[in-house]
Amino acid sequence: MKHTPDSTHLTTALRPLVHDVGAYSRVLLPDHRLRGYQIGPAHAIAESVTRGLGRQFAVVFSRQAGKDETLAQLVAWLLTRYQRSGGTVVLGAPTMTQALVSRDRLVSRLRQSPLSSGRLRQREGYIVDVGQASARFLSAAETANPRGQTASLLLVANEAQDIDPAIWDARFDPMAASTNATTVFLGTVWDRNGLLHRQMAHLEQLEARDGVQRVFRVPWRAVEPELPAYGERVRARIAQFGATHPFIRTEYELEPLDGAGGLFPPHRLGQMQGDHPRRHRAEPGKRYAGLLDVAGEEEAGSGPNSFDNASRRDSTALTVVEVETRGRELPAYRVVDRMAWTGARHTALHAQLVDLVRNVWGMSALVVDATGVGAGLASFLADALSRGPRRVIVEPFVFSGASKSELGWDFLGLIDGGRFKEYADDGDELTRVYRH
Repeated sequence: MKHTPDSTHLTTALRPLVHDVGAYSRVLLPDHRLRGYQIGPAHAIAESVTRGLGRQFAVVFSRQAGKDETLAQLVAWLLTRYQRSGGTVVLGAPTMTQALVSRDRLVSRLRQSPLSSGRLRQREGYIVDVGQASARFLSAAETANPRGQTASLLLVANEAQDIDPAIWDARFDPMAASTNATTVFLGTVWDRNGLLHRQMAHLEQLEARDGVQRVFRVPWRAVEPELPAYGERVRARIAQFGATHPFIRTEYELEPLDGAGGLFPPHRLGQMQGDHPRRHRAEPGKRYAGLLDVAGEEEAGSGPNSFDNASRRDSTALTVVEVETRGRELPAYRVVDRMAWTGARHTALHAQLVDLVRNVWGMSALVVDATGVGAGLASFLADALSRGPRRVIVEPFVFSGASKSELGWDFLGLIDGGRFKEYADDGDELTRVYRH
């Protein structure tokens, strides 16, 4: 930005705002200014960074209450404050797509501020600079390679519930080791497993020892006084789903789920249990669809009977569903078979999947997990199954925080509406698949 006498005077007058993130937001970003419940965690994190305290924090907001806006403005404030002396913020997200959404929000806020717009620069797709300070947006996916970065100011795990703890501990946590940088974990606690809940439990223990708040929870009732329309919307969702629905409990009440209170408690597992037998090929006159979950490739492989809990996370799995529409306003779905291949190469698996889809089951549609390594297999299958007399619709599905959440709630709606049933052969398998 070219500095005229007036603009220089303005910049000098606004410079005190870099000492208070709340004032920075209120004065420079009035259309997006942080609300009271956002200021608390922002101030605590800012104090830890500026005083070099190296604390860790967990921040959990109810759905659409402004978690990402808080993060964007906090990082914008840090880059503005340290644009002369320098410093680095590193932000990790479950996927690069999610990381770049955060990047774009940050850039938008920096452009709105006269203290940073003239010194803003983007480079290499994942770096945002303001003068000598920078923010780097990285993927925490298994296939990514984020090593080699250093977080001198702040290290962030956004949507931490979807980040593998082993990946975070090995690849990201060391980025703050040499600088003892402040670290923040943000997201939604689905259950008592995973990175976010682990860190919350640890930080609550520290809170009990020294009384310093490190865990910030903002349930929907804390948002309602400042956003009455938000409260009305949540109350409508509660009326629709019920106060005990997992969606309400996790996304709005911020309660982790586990055991009998999880997404698949005994009563829901019981409702999913059908009385139809398992099949191994199509029956005449019936319609079938497939759901393909794609895993990575390894040297060793196993056959279709390898679907068990020990191998499930590393297996490419095919679920076959009978689709019933006769006499129904909405279709019903019956799982009739499952098979999995652990460590099988996608090139070798391709021909077998085409045969199963087209000749064994005569499927009309196949939904393929096209996230990461699954994109290639989804493309190959779409090409192969679009040819010939039996054309199969191949629908790629890319998992993200938003798409996974929407899919999960839609699936629970199918179950609770009695429209999804498992085959009757093995009740123990049903528990293994949905409890773990």
